[in-house]
Parts: sequence; C-alpha cells; structure tokens
Amino acid sequence: MDSFLEEEDEEAAGKRKRRRSPAAQAVLQPPLHLPFLSPQPVSSNEHKLSFKKSKEACLSYIQDALLQRQWKRAAEFLTCYIESLEKDYSREHVGPSEVCLEHVFHLLCNGQIDEAYQNLSLAESWRFGEQTAIQDKEMKLIQAYRGLLDYYSWSKQKNILLEHGEDGFSDLAVEQEMHGYFRKAAVNLKEIIKIPGVWDIFVKCYVDLLEFYGDHDEARQVLNEYAYNSKFPANPNAHVYLCQFLKRQGESKKSLISALKILHDIVPSHELMIDFNTMLQKSKKRKKRRLGLEVIFAALDYAGWKENAKAWSCLARQVKQIVISEKHLDWIKQEWNSRKDWWPAFHFSRYLAKRNWQENKSLSYEKALVAGILLGKGCKYFKYVSHQGCKAQLKRFRMLKKFVNRHNPVYLRISGPPDSSVQP
Repeated sequence: MDSFLEEEDEEAAGKRKRRRSPAAQAVLQPPLHLPFLSPQPVSSNEHKLSFKKSKEACLSYIQDALLQRQWKRAAEFLTCYIESLEKDYSREHVGPSEVCLEHVFHLLCNGQIDEAYQNLSLAESWRFGEQTAIQDKEMKLIQAYRGLLDYYSWSKQKNILLEHGEDGFSDLAVEQEMHGYFRKAAVNLKEIIKIPGVWDIFVKCYVDLLEFYGDHDEARQVLNEYAYNSKFPANPNAHVYLCQFLKRQGESKKSLISALKILHDIVPSHELMIDFNTMLQKSKKRKKRRLGLEVIFAALDYAGWKENAKAWSCLARQVKQIVISEKHLDWIKQEWNSRKDWWPAFHFSRYLAKRNWQENKSLSYEKALVAGILLGKGCKYFKYVSHQGCKAQLKRFRMLKKFVNRHNPVYLRISGPPDSSVQP
C-alpha cells in the first residue's frame, strides 16, 4: 500500500503542471497500483500507521476519480479499499471471536453474568470480512458458551418452579421464561457437540435439558455418540456420563455392565467400579463373578482407594465366600501373584494397622480379613487389628481371628508358586 503514497506524490506534482484535457489526462494517467503489504517485516505500530496512510490515500484517489468522472477507475479503487479492510493488514487487529472468551471468563469469575452474556451476544453478531474455517469454529464455541449461560438461567428458573409448585400466574410466567431459555440453550449446545472435541460441560448440560423434558432417546444418542464415535478424542468422562445416565434411567443390567466394562478398561480406579463389582458379584455367571474380583483388586491398586471401606468390604466379602466354598481359589491366587511383592507394604504394614484402627475400625476389620487370607495369620496387619479387637472385647474381631486361623491352610495354597495348569 506504500505505492499509494508514491502515486499521491506524483499526482501532487502533476497538479503544479499545466492542466491537460480530460482525454489527454486519461491517456497519461499512471498505471493502477493495488494496495498490498510491503514484504519486509515491520513493527505492529508501523503497520498500523502505514495502513492508515494508505487507506487515506486510497480514499483520495476515489474522490479524484469521481470528480473527474473516471467511473471505472473509481470502482477499481473502491474495490481495493473494501478488500483491504476485509483482509486486515494491520496485524494488530484481532477479531472479537479471538479475545471474547478470555474477557467472558474474567467477567464470570467476577460474577458479572449479564455482562458476560452481552459480550457473547455481541461477538456472535460480529461480521467483518470473510470468515475462515477456524473462525467458524470459534464462533460456534462462542455460541456454545452463550448456550451455557442460557442453561444457567434455565436452571435458576427451574429451581424457582420446583420450589413454588406449578400453580398461579407467576409460576406460568416462570415456566414460559424457563422454556425460552431451554430453546436457546439447546440450539447452541447441540451445535458444538457435533464437532469432534472434548465438550464435557456442554454435553452434561445438554443431556440435563433433554432428560428434564423427557427426551431420553435423544440424550442416549448424544451420550453414545460422545463416548463411541471414533472421530472424537479418547475421553474417559464420556463413558462416565453414559454409565451414569444408564444407571439413572434404570437401563438393563446387560447394557450397564457393558458400558462399565469399557470404563473399567479405561479408568480402573473410577468410583463406579464399586457399583460394577456389586453387579458382577450378583451374577449367576461364573465369568462375571471372576471379572468382579479382578475389578475390585484393580481398584485397590490405586492410592486413592487405600482407605475406601466400601471397596475393602467388597473384596473381603468375595474372598470370604471363595474361601468358605473352597471353589475358585485359583482366582484369588492369580490376582495375588502379581501383587504379593508390593501390596504387603502398600496396604498391610503395622503402621497402617495402627492408623486404620484408630481412625476407622470398620475399615480395619475388612482389611484384616483380607490380609489374614492373603498373608496368613502371621501378617502384621492382621495380628495387630485382631489383637486390638479382642482386647476391646468386640465379638466380630474374635470371630475374625477364629475364621483366619481355621482357614490358614488356604493362605499356603494361595501363596504357593504359580500353577501353570490353573485356568481362569
């Protein structure tokens, strides 16, 4: 666009010369130079200044051409002027879609919900030049966040409606306003989750809307797509949301077990593994009960589960059943073989026995039963807890000690060398 400035200087000099006839002037008119950025790198301020001067020069050319009735030339300069605005040569200019969300997050953090919504609406209505594919996605993201705020407003109205019932004109007005928020939120949230990506918050809100209005089929389809569509990135939460939905809707055990199995393979430490284990233990199929033992052992491999009383109760109950029946001891042996080198220090130290006894006697009871079976009656954890229980004259701890002593031979079978003939 610097060429405009050069051309302006040439014309200024020409005005000082003798004026020519319009026809002669048209013939001698300098060739048309289109405005382009100069190739050399310059600072942002220099770009801004250069662009401003070039824009002013271009407007001057348009005016001169119009005064001289050079319509074609004026049209060419006008086209160049519009294109220069659309292409954004300043490098400093940034479209609203690229900075809007940061500002919105700032407003939300400060509790300025209405201001954030206004900013999103303004950015959504912004149109300037050609919109690239990236900008189109950014715009959908802006719309999605606006939908999220519409969901927030819908949720507030829903709570008001549920608190005050559904009678009276005021409640009718609330319900109508609430449904308006629902429509706006649903449209924008639905659009963003069609694009492959991690959209957890948008998916959860959209499903909540659908469930509230009873559209369970659509909710199920959305969650299945989010969890299983290979175009979407791997996302454990997608499977969590699906499992939670199936559980809420009272879906068949077959469907829920299938979904939980996939979640187990991805996140074996998820809290839903307790529900998974419980379902599997109630099954009449040997294969599923075997999987249940694998699931609870795997969960307890993680530090976050070390003091989870429910998990230890699940493991203790299944181990006890197997020991009493003396069937499937090979299941326990297979799970224990890969853990016997590190579980004793990880779960069954004397230090943990003291702490668990002091903090949670029910937890210490379940762990002591498992420790006694896996490590025998000489296990430090079992000895300390059973001694403290008997000392406190607690009946179930006396029974625990008798049970482990009676079945101590099981420990020898479990702790022995791996049997290559053992089948799962």
